[in-house]
Amino acid sequence: MLILVENAAGFALFRYIGSDTDFPQTIAANFGSTEKAKRAAKLQLFHKFAGMDEAVEACSAIAESRISSSLDDFLKEALTESIKKSEKLAVAEPKLGNAISERYGIQVLVDDRTLNLYRGIREHLPDLLGTLAVKELSDMKLGLSHSTSRHNIQFSPDKVDTMVIHAVALIDDLDKELNSYTMRCKEWYGYHFPEMKDIVTDSLQFAKVVKAMSTRASVRTADFSDILDEETITRLRDAADTSMGSDITMEDALNIEYACEQIIALTNYRTELQQYLSARMAAIAPNVTPLVGDLVGARLISHAGSLMSLAKYPSSTVQILGAEKALFRALKTKRETPKYGIIYHASLVGQASAKNKGKVARTLASKLALSIRVDAIAEEKDETGELGKASRAYLEKRVGQLEARLTNTKTKDKTKKKEVKSTKPKDAGSYNISGDVVNVQASSSRVIEKDEMQVESPIKSSSEETSTKKRKQLGEAETKSSKKARLTKSIKSNLLDKIRRQAERLLRMAE
Repeated sequence: MLILVENAAGFALFRYIGSDTDFPQTIAANFGSTEKAKRAAKLQLFHKFAGMDEAVEACSAIAESRISSSLDDFLKEALTESIKKSEKLAVAEPKLGNAISERYGIQVLVDDRTLNLYRGIREHLPDLLGTLAVKELSDMKLGLSHSTSRHNIQFSPDKVDTMVIHAVALIDDLDKELNSYTMRCKEWYGYHFPEMKDIVTDSLQFAKVVKAMSTRASVRTADFSDILDEETITRLRDAADTSMGSDITMEDALNIEYACEQIIALTNYRTELQQYLSARMAAIAPNVTPLVGDLVGARLISHAGSLMSLAKYPSSTVQILGAEKALFRALKTKRETPKYGIIYHASLVGQASAKNKGKVARTLASKLALSIRVDAIAEEKDETGELGKASRAYLEKRVGQLEARLTNTKTKDKTKKKEVKSTKPKDAGSYNISGDVVNVQASSSRVIEKDEMQVESPIKSSSEETSTKKRKQLGEAETKSSKKARLTKSIKSNLLDKIRRQAERLLRMAE
């Protein structure tokens, strides 16, 4: 069995005297000492690297499971037709072994036993090679490590991502600095000309105007034509004539001018940095930029660490990326989780109404996840950003549909509130004379109830508890005899009234 060993010095081919079915204990015993290792593994062929460039190329190819040109020449020389038919080749990397087997037609072994063989050979490699000292091989390993690391950094695909991450972080820092400088400058110059901050609201224009006129005394002679329009210039000069500010010295004015120069310089640098970031984002993420813009896309990449890391996130994670604190707080308190994170600042989410922001953010996140993966791992680079533009058009149409649906719902609700159900009045019935019958018992009971109510109803008081107590006291004071007396009296009066009415009717009939 042949063993292919790659190291910092070059490629080596050993022949193992044992069998490929040896147990790990047997292999460990065969490489127990230097003498045993020399008997167990015989060097067949060795190719030393001509220089560090060849070593770096071979190392990078093996890491990518490719066959480098130097390894190809070495295997063509070592693997003759007779060896291919009769021998097996042990390889450390499975993917590299598959490539060798397909190209050279030799049976390749990659298993636990071969790993034990490699462990034993590397332990005694300087002695097995014979031509290299231990220190020389160690120096080669160190040099190859440095060269490989330098090569990986120089040709790293994340290098452009790093530029974007630092650029967007610097833009955020510049925004904070500009805000602080501008507020300080306006407050400082406000002692001299307090009306100016209400007339010139733009920070850059404010700094340029202060630098141009220094003090308000020279407002009539200063040239503001490149900074302000005619109407604003007129208002500024009129306000300077009637300003309530205090006078300042030339030294104060010079220091304020220096602060304004810093504001102007930082603003110009921020503009250049924004243009640089736009160019970088258009190069590395042409499909992400049309969806969310340069700044939001760069912040997403910065938060994830790289474009490749961002491509591994599902759309649900992209949607709430940047709102981790709110998410964990909501999960801890068992409340509603946030609907959006960094993508809240995208224009598509911003133009949606409050009720539709969650739906738009979810749809945007799904389209954004697809665009990120296309930009990160697509075989053919889409520099025109057709997918991003198509997704943008779809999302704009979707936002329009959601807004129209919400408007229609509001209109229907208002119409329902205005509608009032009409009720048809009932027909008034005619008077029935036969129903006019005097009920002695009912009338007497009504009289009794009326009298009881008159007796029981107490004088209204301010407190309900007092009135309730008085009713109870009056009710208990009444005796059964008084109730019977009132009942008898009312019945008699009703009977007398009835008899009197009947008698009068009979007299009228007799006449």
